[in-house]
Amino acid sequence: MRIAILSKGGANYTTRRLRDVARARGHEVRIINYAKCYVSIEKNQPVVRYKGESLDHFDAVIPRIAQSYTKYGTAIVRQFENQGAFATASSIAIVRSRDKLRAYQILAKAGVGIPKTVFARETANFEDVVELAGGTPLIIKVARGTHGNGVVLAETPKAAKAVMQAFYVEGVNFLVQEFVKESAGEDIRALVVGSRVVASVKRQSLDGDFRSNTHQGGEGSAVKLTEEETKTAIKAAKAMGLPICGVDMMRSSNGPLVLEVNSSASLKTPELVTRRDVATKIIEYVERNAKRRNKKDKVGA
Repeated sequence: MRIAILSKGGANYTTRRLRDVARARGHEVRIINYAKCYVSIEKNQPVVRYKGESLDHFDAVIPRIAQSYTKYGTAIVRQFENQGAFATASSIAIVRSRDKLRAYQILAKAGVGIPKTVFARETANFEDVVELAGGTPLIIKVARGTHGNGVVLAETPKAAKAVMQAFYVEGVNFLVQEFVKESAGEDIRALVVGSRVVASVKRQSLDGDFRSNTHQGGEGSAVKLTEEETKTAIKAAKAMGLPICGVDMMRSSNGPLVLEVNSSASLKTPELVTRRDVATKIIEYVERNAKRRNKKDKVGA
């Protein structure tokens, strides 16, 4: 099978693991820097060009699109989809997952537990927003952010109003969420592959920060999910249309609450901490599902 890993570079742990496992299983693998791809668009000819050559022969693509390249990266993924290649994360699902508001709306509609959330932009009714979110302390975050950036803990109504006013002046869309005290500085990431949780880690901040993301200095440890947490992770992945993803949850007195569904979740901490071979699970999933090329060949024979 011919597999393209769409990544900014081969030095990344996840990219290397996927490449090495796929090659060990006999597949032809190529790492493509999607930011350097360009496309030719005309009737019935979806062409992707890279370093002066056309890329039109892959059975499957594994998108590893960075947050800051979402628009361009998903356009490249979409072009591969138009060629008929199987994608482990569809372009539309990646876009949905990167828009926090849209993601929460989808999850809520699907009956997935999420923190109480208020979305706003140009409003002077700050007191009403605070009340709707359950009162202070609360979390205020920009609608598009990653790795825990653009997230603020407001402990008093005065502080919350000041932060929201700052976003208001800058014309930034923001989300206001309830602060779950029992989960402060701690969350769980469940890696889902094909409707199964294949690894799960608990991430704990080391310096009292309310954010637990390992990119913010959080530390990971293996954790066993409850049955409800497992079902929530799988349900969230399905709702977002992401068969391979990381589901970030926090434990609350009301059960697990989903914070984010990550379409390009890192394998590094989950694999190193749990000793689970997640990369192999992903390649096995690709092998089971990338049938488009074989079917096409049989039809044309």
